[in-house]
Amino acid sequence: MALAAAAALAIGLAAAGCGGDSGDKATGAGQGGFRVPKVPMQKSLGKGEGQVNLVAWAGYAEDGSNEKTVDWVHPFEKQTGCKVNTKIAGTSDEMVALMKTGQYDTVSASGDASLRLIASGSVAPVNTALVPNYADIFAGLKNKPWNSVNGVPYGVPHGRGANLLMWRTDKVKQAPDSWGAVFDPNSPYKGKVTAYDSPIYIADAALYLMSSRPELGIKDPYALDQKQFDAAAALLKQQRGIVGEYWSDYTKAVQSFKSGDTVLGTTWQVITNYVLDAKAPVKAIVPKEGSTGWSDTWMIAAKAKHPNCAYQWMNYIVSPKANAQVAEWFGEAPANAKACQETSDEKFCDTFHATDETYFSKVHFWTTPIAQCLDGRKDVKCVDYAKWTQAWTAIKG
Repeated sequence: MALAAAAALAIGLAAAGCGGDSGDKATGAGQGGFRVPKVPMQKSLGKGEGQVNLVAWAGYAEDGSNEKTVDWVHPFEKQTGCKVNTKIAGTSDEMVALMKTGQYDTVSASGDASLRLIASGSVAPVNTALVPNYADIFAGLKNKPWNSVNGVPYGVPHGRGANLLMWRTDKVKQAPDSWGAVFDPNSPYKGKVTAYDSPIYIADAALYLMSSRPELGIKDPYALDQKQFDAAAALLKQQRGIVGEYWSDYTKAVQSFKSGDTVLGTTWQVITNYVLDAKAPVKAIVPKEGSTGWSDTWMIAAKAKHPNCAYQWMNYIVSPKANAQVAEWFGEAPANAKACQETSDEKFCDTFHATDETYFSKVHFWTTPIAQCLDGRKDVKCVDYAKWTQAWTAIKG
């Protein structure tokens, strides 16, 4: 991972820019306390440039190469004449680093990357008038702290989901209901526990401490003062003794659960799907403490070389049919409300709580930590992402 680049961007997030602009008006200081760099908003769509370069999570731009029947890229290419070139990224830090190269037009950024991209001037505000399908996006996904600044959208919501606790039902004797299972220093599954390999995983420890150590006063796992942060880091250093593998490549996580090298740990629904398809007995849940999670947003590069094809892609990928296909393949709640009418499984949106805001109120979506405490505290500074990155390196050793 480009940890140095991520740290530099995080520092920039705390003190980015001196002015802001979204098209014709200045946005000034963002809700996170940073000022938005001057990046113009596209006014109108022109002719497609013939191609579009994506940075995406695995499973978001399927072209039939992984499964012949799973292909929404070729229909887009046929419809628009824009050839899709996809670079798969394993982590948000990698996405940020790739977008900084200037080689890519759009990215499916999660909340722990989106604010960094905005603050660094790497992405532009999105003209939603050029994205007709934006009108049908769930209201619960629009104008959130991780995809907008002062009401100005910087992307098109793609979907959302929770980070889950998964275990091998044939190996773990007692079904866990708490994240405490992955933080127990005396775990009988020492060496077979897995955790997500990213500084943002510190939030998972903070989330657990919210209920296990209420005296710390943690209200938001992404808004940690020094004492709270030190407690989360200490818990993760303790956890290091039982972790057999940290994962960022979901295919390796799948293989590890399939083989039994891993029997317990953090997962995504797509990993669960693959492991179950391989006939390995697993179960995944949102534990009683709730969970962290992702809400991904398609963002357009500030200096996109193929902006018209990028806008066409953003509109297409959240169209009802395509959004339904992605959601079912990846295992997440779709962003487009009309996608629920297009899923092959008529109960899919119920299963993934697509319309259930009460369910998602238990999910703390990835958000970039900054010095201005995101929980509203004014009398103390919080630990920013640069320090999260440094701490994560030390935690893993």
